[in-house]
Amino acid sequence: MQPKIHINSRLIRFSLLFILVFISTLSSFSQAEKKEVAEKKYNPTPAILEHIADANDWHVMGHLHIPLPVIIYDLTAKTWEFGMSSNYPVIEEHEVSENQIDHHSSIENTIEGYVMKEGRIVSGEGHHLLDLSITKNVFAMMVSAFLLLFVFLTVAKSCKANAGKAPKGIQNLMEPIVIFMKDEVVEPNLGKHAHKFLPYLLTLFFFILFNNLMGLIPFFPGGANVTGNIAVTMVLALFTLIIINVNGNKDYWQHVFWMPGVPIPVRMILAPIEIIGVISKPFALMMRLFANITAGHIIVLSLVSLIFVFGNAGESLPMSGAGAAVAVPFTLFISLIELLVAFLQAFLFTMLTSVFLGMAMAEHHHEEAH
Repeated sequence: MQPKIHINSRLIRFSLLFILVFISTLSSFSQAEKKEVAEKKYNPTPAILEHIADANDWHVMGHLHIPLPVIIYDLTAKTWEFGMSSNYPVIEEHEVSENQIDHHSSIENTIEGYVMKEGRIVSGEGHHLLDLSITKNVFAMMVSAFLLLFVFLTVAKSCKANAGKAPKGIQNLMEPIVIFMKDEVVEPNLGKHAHKFLPYLLTLFFFILFNNLMGLIPFFPGGANVTGNIAVTMVLALFTLIIINVNGNKDYWQHVFWMPGVPIPVRMILAPIEIIGVISKPFALMMRLFANITAGHIIVLSLVSLIFVFGNAGESLPMSGAGAAVAVPFTLFISLIELLVAFLQAFLFTMLTSVFLGMAMAEHHHEEAH
């Protein structure tokens, strides 16, 4: 009697998913980069920078781009420009030698009208543009907002329908996360004020989490580097700064400007330091999220690029295979780490926001000076 072999179906599904993601990552390289490979001059930097940067269109693969709406106000000409990114001519960037730089710059400076350059709308020399377009990152945030609404409206409907019963479906997935954030993060830090700020902190957590996870998907509508964009993390940190200081009580402001129980000369030294600390805490949140997510995207694409780099070095298929043998396991490992980082960074940003908010609202009881 032959022994039965049990195969973990979850492991099979995960392996198939990883193969799909890896193949999709390879296909995300543009035709220009493939041409560089053929010419033995492959440079992974343009592909990586294109991936982490924002753009006025969405590059899917090869020459396939999804056009996005363009809304621009020309501060120099005092005019508005509307259209789709596909309506504007594309200027391809090519490496130029030192004796071609002046000629290339003179051509660039004679641009009239608006063109697409490195994925962004630009105009001629001397024109300053205010870009209000629906860029790739903006569209990705709209997609994540739609997913947030869909998921939580579905969960809310399921909670009403299954009141008093065990959760099932998507409610069974989301409810433990919500309860964990409420019981282990928000309430311990905010106490009696937890109910007031719970909706904002949960929205903050899931917004960051959804965008982190969407950024790990290399094909449309994923792959956008939303939380790796410093403008996005700056706005999130700005919200934290405003909420903390608007809700800070008199004890909080007293400890910032005039610490009780401290000699006056020392107070004059500590006050500027405390004022800097008010700004530096949200700034640290901004930089931590931006740096970790961007670094993850760069590392994954750098590892994938090893396949092409090894192929250039050996000028043969076996070396490309050697590159794949190195890149695939490392990419799998980093992808798992990035999955952990996606949850960890959302958790840290929310937890530290609740900690700083709780510190600003805490009541201090000082002993009388003797």
